[in-house]
Amino acid sequence: MLFGLDGIEIGIIIVFLTLFAGILSGFPVAFAIMGSAVISFAIIAGLDSAGLLIHAAVDSSSAEFRALVNEGVRQETISVFSHPELPRYEGPLFPQGWEVALDRNIGFMVNRMNERVLAGQSIETLLAVLMFVMMGIVLERSRIADELLTSMAKVFGPLPGGLAVSIVIVGAFLAASTGIVGATVVTMGLLALPTMLKNGYSPELSTGVIAASGTLGQIIPPSIVIVLLGTLAGDIYSAAQENRAQLAGCTDALTYLGSPAVLSVGTLFQAALLPGVLLATLYAGYAFIFALINPSKAPAVQFADSAGREVITRNEGLTWLLAVPAGIIALTIGMGQVNLVGSQSVLVDSFTDASENASLRTRVGEECQASMIELHGIEAWETAVAQQAAIEASGGATASRELTPEERAAAVVQAAEDAAPIGTGIAVLAVLLGLLLALARGVAPSADHRPLWLGAAGVGLILLADIVLITPLTSPGVTTMILVIPLFVTYLGMRHAVRYLAGNEIMRVVFPPLVLIVAVLGSILGGITNPTPAAALGAGGAILLAAYRKRKDQGLSGRIVLLTAGAIVVMLVIGGNFDLRLGQEVVLFENRLAYLVAFAAFLYAMFGLLWSCWVLIAGGVLAPVVRETAKVTSMVFTILIGSQLLNLVLISFGGEHYIQQFLRSFDNEWTVFLLVMLVLFVLGFVLDFLEIIYIVIPIVGPVIYGGTFDPKWVTIMIAVNLQTSFLTPPFGFALFYLRGVAPKSITTGQIYKGVMPFIGIQVVALLLLAFVPGVVTIIPNLLN
Repeated sequence: MLFGLDGIEIGIIIVFLTLFAGILSGFPVAFAIMGSAVISFAIIAGLDSAGLLIHAAVDSSSAEFRALVNEGVRQETISVFSHPELPRYEGPLFPQGWEVALDRNIGFMVNRMNERVLAGQSIETLLAVLMFVMMGIVLERSRIADELLTSMAKVFGPLPGGLAVSIVIVGAFLAASTGIVGATVVTMGLLALPTMLKNGYSPELSTGVIAASGTLGQIIPPSIVIVLLGTLAGDIYSAAQENRAQLAGCTDALTYLGSPAVLSVGTLFQAALLPGVLLATLYAGYAFIFALINPSKAPAVQFADSAGREVITRNEGLTWLLAVPAGIIALTIGMGQVNLVGSQSVLVDSFTDASENASLRTRVGEECQASMIELHGIEAWETAVAQQAAIEASGGATASRELTPEERAAAVVQAAEDAAPIGTGIAVLAVLLGLLLALARGVAPSADHRPLWLGAAGVGLILLADIVLITPLTSPGVTTMILVIPLFVTYLGMRHAVRYLAGNEIMRVVFPPLVLIVAVLGSILGGITNPTPAAALGAGGAILLAAYRKRKDQGLSGRIVLLTAGAIVVMLVIGGNFDLRLGQEVVLFENRLAYLVAFAAFLYAMFGLLWSCWVLIAGGVLAPVVRETAKVTSMVFTILIGSQLLNLVLISFGGEHYIQQFLRSFDNEWTVFLLVMLVLFVLGFVLDFLEIIYIVIPIVGPVIYGGTFDPKWVTIMIAVNLQTSFLTPPFGFALFYLRGVAPKSITTGQIYKGVMPFIGIQVVALLLLAFVPGVVTIIPNLLN
């Protein structure tokens, strides 16, 4: 054997050395990956043809191997790592010649491109990448970061390390709205770094907090990393659990696990929310503690107040900006717990429910039964057996049947009696209006508050009308007529509330993109839609927001944009409350009228969106946005194609299977996971997150996703680990971005030194998530 190494080991070394050389060559990464695949295959094929690469495999024809199989050991689990004592035979890397391997690679490449790039199940989810990228670039070009940084600096500047804390807050906000690391780091580097240095901040802290805050977009939803990683991880998890079930002697994963082996991007967005907030909190906490320990390196900065700015006392701020909003939300949640707030839907099924099956499938073989008892426990198995026995004793599972008209009418009446007195939609509307009124009261303490109390009275009338006059059987048209007067009273107060909020600098800057963030993330986290339609909503909303800001910069009216946003709201409200199906035999007049209003709103919304695009085209904004979006998206998909080619090279000579056998040889699942995380961390020093996702994860994924760990937790741990690839020298992209815009007085060494504490914070965050996995799983478990 060459150098005393197995031929497959040498092949793996050649592939990765060629990959590193291609990336370091300065050639575009997407094409460097493809080139490294071709070159490494040529080198390996040449060495194999020369007889220099010899692979020693377990001899499956030996008596020792057959004895193990006869003892019940599955052939798939036997390898040179798990049973090094078994006899081996030596042979070439390509038993049928490299020509056959090349032919197979070409055929597999076509299939892979069709499955994962062109027409696979995940292509719809991957489309979200395009629209999230466009959303981020549009918002970045609308100069949202400029005003956010200025406003937050005025709020937090007087605190120790306040400028650094404001950078973290703005970074988290931009992460939830743009998610573009390069744009965030460059923008904050240009705007905030000179101000921080001018006010005596340490160069190391300044550069470190800017680079680290810019990477929050990789973990805080909507994150492109989670979209790409989740799309791949979902496929790997399903396949790995099917393989695990078959090794356990069961027919499929559903039988073995008792639930489908499914992992969606929407669920990962839910799981990533708290870890993202945790990271931002750790960053801000470090900056604050650093300032307390080294006050001269992170001094408090007092900015001059804007002319005519409202002075908000501490008591006013705590009462109306914190206590009252928190009380409104807590009261609503509490009312929901006691069924005072809830669904008022009286929709009933046309068929009866089929009888429930047992919690686990019990008609399985002995081997599968033993595996299921080991996985779920003897108590869960006995419960399932008892459930199945009860079902059989009652005559077996009963099929559903169609309800009679009388039964349906009785079910509707029962649903109306069980409904909460306040509907969920009315409650959400009341909460939003109440929050706006409270915030308006807090930001304008010296203004006339009587209109706000009038608006609050209108909100009370809405709730009272829902309790007294509106029942679950009330038609949408009648409900609308009942609410006209309360809504008008509320409108009289809300006009002043909006004016007060617009007069506050922070609210004026934060509120518009915050609405967009809530709309996009709320629709995903709430399970209303999947990431792709939400990304389309975000891209359209970003275009409207950018057009409005452009018109304001030009001193022109943005009324059309506001009316367009109103038209979208009208469509959503009507669509959620009226039956717009005109193909039914009987269509109520109110539904026909609602359809016409919704269709008119749709036409105006389309006009407003096209008009906004024209505003951005005329202003020279949209064309560069489209070009940049095309470049970023094409880079992502080209890397995806190139990484598939590199993976096929590894598969062709057995490299992927060899690595997986090595990982499966460990008895402890934690050991395997820690080893993989360490490898990913080290690779982050030289590889970008895209290369790691598409080259490394397909190799190690079948092992780490084929165990007992929660796939949501595994994926978020990987995502947080990958986030460090932007910070780790010498090839961290955030470092390159910051180096490009930092003053010449800032050395590269200072930037490297500045990010080191934040890399340590990343490791601390990983340890926290490892020891407290509930941080990842609590939101998905609550929402699902």
